[in-house]
Amino acid sequence: MSMPFYVPPEQLVKDRADFARKGVARGKPIVVAAIDDGILLVSENSSPSLRKIGEVYDRIAFAGVGRFNEFETLRVAGVRYADLKGYSYARSDVTAKGLANAYSQTLGQIFSHEVKPYEVDIIVAELAATVDEDKLFRIQYDGTLRDADGLTVLGAGEEEITRVLTGSVASDTPMPVVFAAACDAIERAADREIAPDAWETGFLERTDTRRTFRRLTLAEMTAARQ
Repeated sequence: MSMPFYVPPEQLVKDRADFARKGVARGKPIVVAAIDDGILLVSENSSPSLRKIGEVYDRIAFAGVGRFNEFETLRVAGVRYADLKGYSYARSDVTAKGLANAYSQTLGQIFSHEVKPYEVDIIVAELAATVDEDKLFRIQYDGTLRDADGLTVLGAGEEEITRVLTGSVASDTPMPVVFAAACDAIERAADREIAPDAWETGFLERTDTRRTFRRLTLAEMTAARQ
C-alpha cells in the first residue's frame, strides 16, 4: 500500500491562494465609486446577457470579477437570502453587512474544504441617505471580508486604475464625470479603446424611492464621454 502524498498545510493554502489570485487577476476590472449622487459601478462587458453587476435587493448592489459561473452562483444565493429574510422579518433587516457576512462564510468554507477555491472577488454595496453612510464590503476568494473604500477597483489593473482615479474622483464629483473618468482609466490600463456598447453599468441612485438600482442608457454613456 503506497503512502499518501503529504503537502504541508501552509503550502497547500499558499497554492490555493495563488491559483485563485491568478484567476481574479484575469478578470476585466470593475470600478465602484460612492458619490453624492449615489453609488456607481462600471465595467467592460461585451456580453449583452451575462451580467457582472446586478441588483440584490432594494438599495443593495452586487458586483463580481473572476469566473462568471462562480460569482453568478453567489449573486443568486444572495438574492434568495435577501428575499427570504425580507419576507420572514422586514425589508429593513436586509443589509449589505448581513449579505457580506454570508458570502464571507461561504467562500471561507469553500477555500478551506474544497479541492478548488472560487476564483472570484466580489463587492456588496448598500445605498444610504448620505454618502458618508453608504456601506461597501469587499469579499475575496478565501472569505476575507473588509470595508471597501468609497473608490474601489476589482480585477486586472487594480492598482493602476486606482492611482489614476484617486486624484480625479471625489464624493462631490457628478455621476457623468465619474463614469467618464472610470472609462478612461480602464481603457488606459487595457491600452485600447472600448466600444460604447461594451460598457456595463449599475447605478444606485440616491432617491426617496424604495428601489434605486438602474443601468445607464447608451445615450447617457455617450453624452458623459463627449
